Amino acid sequence: MRRMATHVITGAGSGIGAAVARRLLDRGDELVLHARDAGRAKELAARFPGARTLVGDLNDPDKLSWAFSHQTLPERIDSLLHIAGVVDLGPVGDLTPKAWRHQLNVNLIAPAELTRHFLPQLRVAKGHVVFVNSGAGLSASPNWAAYAASKHGLKALADALRQEEHGNGVRVTSVYPGRTATPMQAKVHQQEGKEYDEARWIDPESVATALLTALDLPRDAEVNDLTIRPGR
Repeated sequence: MRRMATHVITGAGSGIGAAVARRLLDRGDELVLHARDAGRAKELAARFPGARTLVGDLNDPDKLSWAFSHQTLPERIDSLLHIAGVVDLGPVGDLTPKAWRHQLNVNLIAPAELTRHFLPQLRVAKGHVVFVNSGAGLSASPNWAAYAASKHGLKALADALRQEEHGNGVRVTSVYPGRTATPMQAKVHQQEGKEYDEARWIDPESVATALLTALDLPRDAEVNDLTIRPGR
C-alpha cells in the first residue's frame, strides 16, 4: 500500500496549483496549502476539505519565518511545490523598482526562503522540491525583463539546490510550462492588448499530469528539467 504523503503547495488557489492540489487530495495525500492571508486560507480550506493551511505573504519574504513561527508546521514534508507566481509586463524603460521587487519577491526570494525553512523536514523524508518555472525562465522576450529575470533566478536556485541536496536524498525538479490557460495568462493577454482564447493554450490539468509524473517517479531516477509546450 502506498504511504500517504504530505505536500506543501503554494499557488493552490487557481490554475496549475489548483489542478495539482485537487489531484493529490483525491488520491488521499495530505495537503498543506500556503495562503497569503487568513481570508485566503479560509477559502482554500473550504475548497479543499481536509487540507491544512499555512499563512504568509510571499511578497514580504523577510517575514515568512516569523509568520510560520506562530503556526503549527508539518513534521514531515514529502514535497514542496512552488507554483505561485506573479507577472507584470513592461519595457525596461518603464519598469519601476516596485514592479521589479514584487516579481522578484514572489517568484524567487519567497521560494528560496520557503525552501530554506522546510529543508530539515525534506531531508528527513528524502523529499522532493518542485519549482514551476516558465518558458521565460529559459529565454527573455521584450517587455518580459522583470518576470524573466525572476524565473531565470529560479532556475539558478533549483540548479544549485539540486547539487547541494543530492547527497541528502532530496530531489529537485524545474517545470517549464509554455502558455497555460490560467488567470495569469488572461492577465498577460490583457497587458499585451490581445484577445484571450483559453482553448489555444495548455490545460492546467496537462501540466499537473506532467508534474505528478516527475513527483511519482521511482527513486532510481529523477526528472531535473521538464519543458512543456502547447500542442495545438
